[in-house]
Amino acid sequence: MKLIIAYIQPHKLNDVKQELFRSEIHKMSVTNALGCGQQKGFTESYRGVAIEVNLLKKVRIEIAVNDEFVQPTIDAIIKGARSGNIGDGKIFVMPMEECIRIRSGETGSEAIG
Repeated sequence: MKLIIAYIQPHKLNDVKQELFRSEIHKMSVTNALGCGQQKGFTESYRGVAIEVNLLKKVRIEIAVNDEFVQPTIDAIIKGARSGNIGDGKIFVMPMEECIRIRSGETGSEAIG
């Protein structure tokens, strides 16, 4: 079992969701996030005052998958999120020790579904 965390551009969320659904991956958690990387932000003027914006809007997607779905999940995220420009995002894959479905008490790969 793995936990896949991806940070992507907000406008790419629908494309990523469509690619995940095509790969038969339907369970995910999506959260709005702020962050910076190689983009380093930008400077804008607000009421005549220069403001440096270095935390940009991102979307965080968390998906718990069984081992056989790790690569299809990664491939779907990349296919939906890639534009070829700086700021496309990052994917982190972490081992997941345990998963428990609260409703039924199932554990492990059965709980992920």
